[in-house]
Amino acid sequence: MPERSATQRSMDLKTGLQDGAQARMAKLLAGNLVWDNHAGFAFVKAGDLVELDRWRQSGVDYVSVNIGYDVVPWTTTVEAASKYRHWIRAHEDQYVQVETYEDVLRAKKDGKLAIAFDIEGANALNGDAGMVDLYYRLGVRQMLFAYNRNNLVGGGCHDEDTGLTSFGREVLREMNRVGMIVDCSHCAYRTTMEAMERSETPVIFSHSNARNLFDHERNIRDDQIKACAARGGVIGVTGVGLFLGTNGADPAHVLEHIDYLCQLVGVRHVGIGLDSVLHNQDDESVGASETYWPARQYPNEPMDFVPPEAFPGLIQGMFGRGYSDADIAGILGGNFARLAQQIWKPV
Repeated sequence: MPERSATQRSMDLKTGLQDGAQARMAKLLAGNLVWDNHAGFAFVKAGDLVELDRWRQSGVDYVSVNIGYDVVPWTTTVEAASKYRHWIRAHEDQYVQVETYEDVLRAKKDGKLAIAFDIEGANALNGDAGMVDLYYRLGVRQMLFAYNRNNLVGGGCHDEDTGLTSFGREVLREMNRVGMIVDCSHCAYRTTMEAMERSETPVIFSHSNARNLFDHERNIRDDQIKACAARGGVIGVTGVGLFLGTNGADPAHVLEHIDYLCQLVGVRHVGIGLDSVLHNQDDESVGASETYWPARQYPNEPMDFVPPEAFPGLIQGMFGRGYSDADIAGILGGNFARLAQQIWKPV
């Protein structure tokens, strides 16, 4: 028997669907990009990416993998880029390192998972705006300014509400120049609003939920959501339980946040960035936990995450909520893909 495709394997994950719904889901997955705009592979020592097979098996076509965040030294981010690129090359029968939007389409056609990188916080620049160009050449296609706390570029969401610094404005211009997408998740309110006002290209929140639906400092306010949409941006709903609601990492909560955003700004500005963290870290950053994850917002209990296997169930949930196939295709990946096609530039 021939090996089943990623789409067929994702169908096997669903039980209890009527034949018509099965056929509808299969058509959606076969004909449209499924795009997870942020996966939380944060680490201290770069390892392999073997768990990416879970995205591939779930019918996902593209995933943005975290290679660094403000908690770790900038050198760790460079190490991750090197080791991850090497790992992807060694598994080119299943994965594609994304350089251009066409690489995503090629991966989809060939039944492979397209992988790009992102960075959570500009500490990775080591105070040098020229590092933006270097990271872009290494495969980083989006970067946020600060991870929860303030840095040389701007403000974090759990710190004093500061805007972009003069260095931050320089970094923003460089990101626009090279074609790196500006990401405002984890950032302070003023930093996000100034970035959206100043950026020459649409800005995203790769993995942020609606604060009006669940009040957490990591979630974003309605005026941030509206400003993002007004400038052509997209908000990715995240599956981190702590940001979803009182019942934690329940896919039903993901659907609630999708509904809220769609009703507020329209389907065209909504996507998915689950931020699934699937493995235990060799966590030498525990000492930084109180700094980056203040106790007032992060109770002393394990974090839970909606896994990539939830994608077929999310589609089924959108069926049940009356979304059209075109709307679902946009939320699943078309909206983030549109920005990638618009913003990314050749290296």
